[in-house]
Amino acid sequence: MSGLSAFWNATDGVGRAVALLLLAMSVAAWVLIFWKTWVLRRAQGDIARAVPAFWDAPTWADGRARLAAMDREQVLLRLLDATASPPAAGTLEAAGRLQAQVTRRLRDALHLGLAHLQFGQVLLASVGSTAPFVGLFGTVWGVFKALSGISEGGGMSIDQVSGPIGEALIMTAAGIAVAVPAVLAYNIFGQKVAACEAELEGFAQDLLQTSLDRAGVE
Repeated sequence: MSGLSAFWNATDGVGRAVALLLLAMSVAAWVLIFWKTWVLRRAQGDIARAVPAFWDAPTWADGRARLAAMDREQVLLRLLDATASPPAAGTLEAAGRLQAQVTRRLRDALHLGLAHLQFGQVLLASVGSTAPFVGLFGTVWGVFKALSGISEGGGMSIDQVSGPIGEALIMTAAGIAVAVPAVLAYNIFGQKVAACEAELEGFAQDLLQTSLDRAGVE
């Protein structure tokens, strides 16, 4: 803590602003990491259990009840309800064939579900890509400030240079420390979302065919 206090006291307003920005980016990234870990773990587990349970149900209504009980993120239930939502009369959607109507509603429901699972990915990518440059800017500013102070003092020695420059380099390390977890989390979550997307697309395709069969459409 003494080192951090010394760094905070030695830097100016720009350096402090950069440090606070990196802190805010780190807090936001870690909050998202914990939240998305919880959401995606629940979604993957629910999909793995709920889809077989739905197809094992004796009736469509019983299958919906099972999804409502097991699909806590409601990514599957949204797809099922899309197959039973008739379009408003007199609209262009109602003028199309039943297959086109159901396909459109399933696609919209799938996009909504994926948007929920993908929430925060842009922020993680932004933190991972910009944090090193924010830290580098803080380092450059710190080096400039240190060298300016040394030149104004009229003398230069290793001791005079190493302390301020070392403090400035903390910014680079901080930027990398903020970026690495965000990048790793972005890649891991991307794989998990892709796996969920494949399962949801397969379930949507099966629902489409089953709903058409129930309606007697070839």
